[in-house]
Amino acid sequence: MRQTAAPLALALTVIALSAAAIARTDSASPARAQGDVPADPRTIKIAFDNVVVGVDIPVDIANAGDGSGRLFVVEKPGRIRVVKGGQLLDKPFLDLTDRVESAANERGLLGLVFHPKYASNGQFFAYYTAKAVMGRKLGSLIIARYQVTDDADIADRGSESVILNIDHGPVDRWNHDGGNLAFGPDGYLYIGTGDGGSGGDPDKNGQNVQALLAKMLRIDVDNGSPYGIPPDNPFVDAPRHAPEIWAYGLRNPWRFAFDSATGDLYIADVGQNLYEEVDFQPADSKGGENYGWNVMEGNHCYNADTCDRRDKVLPVAEYDHNTGLSITGGEVYRGATYPGLNGTYFYADYSRGRIWALSRGADGRWRNAEIMTGKNGITSFGLDEDGEIYVALETGRIQRLRDANANAQPTRTPTDPPPPATTEPPDATSAPTATTPPEPTESAPPPPLTSTPPVPTVLPPTPWIALPALYRAAP
Repeated sequence: MRQTAAPLALALTVIALSAAAIARTDSASPARAQGDVPADPRTIKIAFDNVVVGVDIPVDIANAGDGSGRLFVVEKPGRIRVVKGGQLLDKPFLDLTDRVESAANERGLLGLVFHPKYASNGQFFAYYTAKAVMGRKLGSLIIARYQVTDDADIADRGSESVILNIDHGPVDRWNHDGGNLAFGPDGYLYIGTGDGGSGGDPDKNGQNVQALLAKMLRIDVDNGSPYGIPPDNPFVDAPRHAPEIWAYGLRNPWRFAFDSATGDLYIADVGQNLYEEVDFQPADSKGGENYGWNVMEGNHCYNADTCDRRDKVLPVAEYDHNTGLSITGGEVYRGATYPGLNGTYFYADYSRGRIWALSRGADGRWRNAEIMTGKNGITSFGLDEDGEIYVALETGRIQRLRDANANAQPTRTPTDPPPPATTEPPDATSAPTATTPPEPTESAPPPPLTSTPPVPTVLPPTPWIALPALYRAAP
């Protein structure tokens, strides 16, 4: 997140991408899931329908996976709201405003995920930046466990159990807090942290394999106290490495997502001054990837003419600040309503309102295309239980994505509101809607896609960095 000129500047500090697709061959993961090849991104046209309005700075969307059809929307000031039967319930599912620091534009209640066995154990997890209360340091990153009450729409606020309290550094550094949580297909909890703020990573957390900042962490919340370390984490037995680390070299991952069909991981990492990027980790990865920050920004050396590119995993897509200013990571579509979108990863630029579609073709090469403009203020993407994609807008709207090329309308679900009077804000431009057939492809040949060379193999780093006195705070 990065402060921008936009009103609420959820500052997802990301450098907007030049719409050219950047592709590479990646043999470690299949180019298609379940036998399907995603549509050419250049042919995809999308639109959005309002679900609810009036949310207070929504920054995350989740579902409980319990068959209820509800959506849960995270409000940055510190509340989680429930969308049930197409209506935004008045009473919050959880209110943490007494302990969430949200005054700065990148601080707040930032992430939510439900335990894979939520239907039976009622557990969920939240990620927020702390107020200086309850013995906590201002701006610390808190990852905590909670329990639902007998009322399915109300959580037990008193059940909070902090599993991680990460010192974010000097209290005046309010930015680069990360904020995303997700359970992987392996059942472990993945946590994306920022680099500690300021600019340029002054504390060198990106390449510090002993710090929990600027990382993708992977922990076991079902074993250990307050958590366990998965035995196959890449640095579990490495001296002078934090065993929680799954991957490193991230600046501020603002939304990452697993493909529910393949298990592949997509990470949108906000850039410094020049480039925004989408990183990729195949499902069969053993972890340990170094995504380059602060040696590199995107595919480029950071603040230098030359740099050591060895053992760095380069992004599969990037764009520069002529195109946008802050990336918002999205989701891979695996719903049943729009087969034409199957296997496509959607992501956006928060500041400039651009949306891209990204996927790999049958040859395994990445294809990327800008498919919409004018959709400003997208702070997050999310999925419902059926795999349909939603977006959160800083204006307080939650909207559902649809395939504008499809003739069929989506099947109504318990979360659907009555059909809205309007579907798109007047400033959003995209391809023709379902009622306007697209022009024949032969009348306007799509632009060529570009590619990049294969990425080097990832190797564990040399443990040369001095161990800080405390790289964790007590829970």
